[in-house]
Amino acid sequence: MSSVGVDWRIGGLPLHSPTPGGDNKLRTLSWNNHTAPASLNGWIIPDEDNEDKMDSLRTNDREGVSNGHETIGRPAIESKPSSPMMPPFMTSAPGKVIVYGEHAVVYGKAAMAAAISLRSYLLVTALSKSQRTITLRFPDIGLEHSWKIEDLPWSTFSQPSKKKYYYDLVDKLDPELVEAMQPHLSVISPKMTAEDRKTHQNAASAFLYLFLSLGSRNFPGCIYTLRSTIPIGAGLGSSASISVCLSSAILLQLHTLSGPHPDQPREEAELQIERINRWAFVGEMCIHGNPSGVDNTVATGGKAVVFKRGNYSQPPTVTPLREFPELPLLLVNTRQSRSTATEVAKVAALRKARPSIAEPILESIDKITESAYELISAPDFDAKDSASVKTLGDLMAINHSLLAALGVSHPKLERIREHVNSVDIGWTKLTGAGGGGSAITLLNERATPSNLKVLENLLDGEGFEKYETTLGGNGVGVLWPAILHNGSGDEGGEEIDQEKFLNADGRDGVEKLVGVGVGAYEKREGWKFWSNVGPHVNSKGIQEPISG
Repeated sequence: MSSVGVDWRIGGLPLHSPTPGGDNKLRTLSWNNHTAPASLNGWIIPDEDNEDKMDSLRTNDREGVSNGHETIGRPAIESKPSSPMMPPFMTSAPGKVIVYGEHAVVYGKAAMAAAISLRSYLLVTALSKSQRTITLRFPDIGLEHSWKIEDLPWSTFSQPSKKKYYYDLVDKLDPELVEAMQPHLSVISPKMTAEDRKTHQNAASAFLYLFLSLGSRNFPGCIYTLRSTIPIGAGLGSSASISVCLSSAILLQLHTLSGPHPDQPREEAELQIERINRWAFVGEMCIHGNPSGVDNTVATGGKAVVFKRGNYSQPPTVTPLREFPELPLLLVNTRQSRSTATEVAKVAALRKARPSIAEPILESIDKITESAYELISAPDFDAKDSASVKTLGDLMAINHSLLAALGVSHPKLERIREHVNSVDIGWTKLTGAGGGGSAITLLNERATPSNLKVLENLLDGEGFEKYETTLGGNGVGVLWPAILHNGSGDEGGEEIDQEKFLNADGRDGVEKLVGVGVGAYEKREGWKFWSNVGPHVNSKGIQEPISG
């Protein structure tokens, strides 16, 4: 399998670590009247840890801050940075599905994962200078908790041997820092069930580790409100989506990201994606311990990736698929709980007991992933060609049959396939570990509204949860300020505030209010994506127009 783009390792982390200077300089800009012409970060946060380094950074022609402006390559005016009230802003990141290669990837084979248009949305609202608290509000899971900024364990996180900066590479958690957070996590949601408390504390630990690693005591008070349209616990990368939202928001507040803007070079945009991704991976480590890094890489960069882990003593190789098409997808949640460890153990037991049977199945799954990769990467690939879509769909159907032969399907997954096949609107397979969880269907031209309604009735009758979504969409995005133009023509647009965001009713309400563009809510102006900026020459050698 030949390489496409660049290889990202350890959850999308590049093979180099950028320094706070060199070719990684940001443009001079300022925030004024809720606009950000070249970057979104004109609002400056005083950082007492960084202030000690300012003189040397300025002397060495590195990044500096002066009068609310970022200055590059010239002496800074020696005056304190101003701190205008930051406007509310939003970040967003997608969920993901495994398209090909489940279980085979455990044994060194390739798998392909792609972004879906179900997303998490984070609204960041600054408080007045006198309000020295940070608050997490995740109403979809019933989490709300506040901390006094001064009470957090800054002394531990700011030790010279512990302190991290936005350009640092962090590939493991520091046990001492994790321990320092525990008193501030143990008080969260005391009246909840043990399972819900664990979910709340995991989310809070990801936030606090990033906040304490990157921020300082001088960080302004803020409310971080998150809504998500991604089902939790369904193998769709919901935690990675949240980690990407948190990482990008904090980095934006720290003035360490440039763009996205239409004139941004693709190389610069990719550097911002890598920076967000590396800190999102830190958040994933807080939640999962030893994540593969695939979920956060897809949530950050969007589109799709091929990943492979030949040696578990080494990080996986992750290859972005820039040419992955946007395709209509039906996602159905069985609402059947499952254990990834149990399903992996099933395959391991079969492989041990019947190696001559299991190994060829795993090899065949690998060939399916490789065939899909070669088709999508071909110079003449056309996502609008029904024959090409049929080939991708046939590969999905074969992949599912092989997974079923390994014993990781479930009666509910097979029932969903029966219903889809009865209406004849696409190709269906399980996604993720199996044993329950979710099924995905690549839709064909017969997926008309009337046929989809027939299928919806069949699925509803058996308690399944259906989502019409898109495969292969954008990665992390930002809405700065939190104002949307929804095609109404209203001058000034609609400002998104805490009340509107909290009162959005369910998944449809969130999508209608702030969605990046799904179904009936396609006309969006305001969201920007690093994965969309800069001219790009595709596999056919044609320069594509700038979008986003």
